[in-house]
Amino acid sequence: MKIYLGADHNGFLLKQQIAEYLLRNNYGIVDEGDTRLDPNDDFPQFAARVVAAIKSSDDPDPRGILICGSGQGMCMAANRYRGIRASLVWNEDEARMSRNDDDANILCLPAKVVKESDVERIVRVWLTTGFAGASRFKRRIKEMDDLS
Repeated sequence: MKIYLGADHNGFLLKQQIAEYLLRNNYGIVDEGDTRLDPNDDFPQFAARVVAAIKSSDDPDPRGILICGSGQGMCMAANRYRGIRASLVWNEDEARMSRNDDDANILCLPAKVVKESDVERIVRVWLTTGFAGASRFKRRIKEMDDLS
């Protein structure tokens, strides 16, 4: 599984922590930026980069992790694209449900809300929880894709 990472200035340090965790646990990562802490950067460009990377990936199960201050901006930007199911997550239960029920392929984290001590557990749960594949879940995903 390849993980594409993106963060604005609010999520930059948390992105570094997550990248180190992923590397320690043998995940392949691609950092889509920002590559330096820039207080004037804007989150939509990083969401777009991660989405483009996921959509063009040859990996059978590409995933993305996006981080900004509230997580909401990244989530809104990523969800503008067909086939993307970005979920705003702040704890392990939300991480589990976003994968199990909604087959989320992008995890959006709120750097100003989530506790640093919880981040690795949230990411682990999100990455290791499978999609339940219930017919009602598949139907709902198709309904979302049909909206755009």
